[in-house]
This record gives sequence, structure tokens and C-alpha cells, in this order.
Amino acid sequence: MLIIVGTIRLPPENVATARQAMERMIAASLAEHGCLEYSYSEDILDPGLIHVTERWADQASLKAHWKSEHLVEWRARWATLGFQDRKLQLYAAEAITI
Repeated sequence: MLIIVGTIRLPPENVATARQAMERMIAASLAEHGCLEYSYSEDILDPGLIHVTERWADQASLKAHWKSEHLVEWRARWATLGFQDRKLQLYAAEAITI
């Protein structure tokens, strides 16, 4: 399993506008083969800071996601939404049962 976690930042006044685009991105990503989790969450204490969490079944699924039409469209919107300071980390993980 692959896990992506991190943050992206945008001007706080653009969060409401970005929310619709983020909702579309989440729905389209969750519909992809191998997507186990995909979420954005707004930081309560730091306006404009968005936390990102993704879980993918395997590298092939993640590579397909990177080429998806909805991701290309999403990235094209970043400049108009004012996205900046993107900090994402990719981790390989093994699922265990406790």
C-alpha cells in the first residue's frame, strides 16, 4: 500500500471556491481502481492550509491516477486558486491487523 500525506496552501479567501473543485477531485479519485482513501481537510487553526491524505493499493494504481483527466484538470486550476507551498510525502506501508 502507498500512502501520501502532506499539505497544500491557498489564500484563505479562495477556500470556498476551491472546495467545489476539491469535492470533484475527491469523488473522481475515489472512483479510480486502487484508490483506498482520498481526502482534503481544512486546518482549523491555520486558514488556507489544506491537509491531504491518500491511500493507494499499489504503484500501478497511483501511476494511473497521475495520468487521469481529473488530476490534469485539477492541477490546471492551481494557479487561478492560488495554490502554493505544496508539501507531500509518499510512503510505502504494509497493512497489519492489531
